[in-house]
Amino acid sequence: MDKDGRAGEQHPSSQALPDAPTEGTGSATYHRGPVIMRGPMVPQSTTTSHLLAPEESTDWLHMDPWRVLRIQAEFVDGFGALAELGPAVACFGSARTPRTDPMYHAACRVARAIASQGVAIITGGGPGIMEAANFGAWQAGGKSVGLGIELPHEQGINDYVNLGMTFRYFFVRKTMFVKYSSAAIVFPGGFGTLDEAFELLTLVQTHKVAQTPVVLFGVSYWEGLLDWLQGPVAAAGNISPLDPALVHVTDDEAEAVSLALQNIKQ
Repeated sequence: MDKDGRAGEQHPSSQALPDAPTEGTGSATYHRGPVIMRGPMVPQSTTTSHLLAPEESTDWLHMDPWRVLRIQAEFVDGFGALAELGPAVACFGSARTPRTDPMYHAACRVARAIASQGVAIITGGGPGIMEAANFGAWQAGGKSVGLGIELPHEQGINDYVNLGMTFRYFFVRKTMFVKYSSAAIVFPGGFGTLDEAFELLTLVQTHKVAQTPVVLFGVSYWEGLLDWLQGPVAAAGNISPLDPALVHVTDDEAEAVSLALQNIKQ
């Protein structure tokens, strides 16, 4: 009884409690990063065992998520290899140009003149015009870069490249050309050369990259293309009139070198 004569109420702390374990639950604890799992939640295999287990199927190698990782890796490798290259000029042209062709020798001389100014030469790393430009840079003791592409008939990186990479994807390779060169000299070539030239011109025209000198070397080779662009294509309203500052056409090696170097601080 309390002082008022009422029956006392039992304090909650004195109420009977269910039996509590004195040495833990006895269940093992599994840690997966910040997550803990016990009892029936503990997995039957570990992250490491999943990694090391034999593959029942390798179909994942050909699925888009895995391709995304390969693409990412190519970008990482390319950026890592070229980030400290310094100023550079890209030289495009046909892989089929023989060593006896005057354009081969012109590409060699132009690249040699540019490399002698401490500016790297970047090509597709193959034979023909690409080999000529790499040879010219190599002769000058300069940085001779070859960015090859994995193709069934590819002959590999030529012998005059002193920094080379081979890419699986054209679009990654072209990104490297645009990102790390301050100008481009386009020698006569086919579909690949046209693709590289028009890719760069499109990026410049749409202001995706800064104004970049694009030199088309070989007046007689390129004049038909320019006549077509400035004639039927422009007349149909499919393009605006070509900005004269966007493309330079020349047969003069010294002029090509000067135009390519105009945006590069010596």
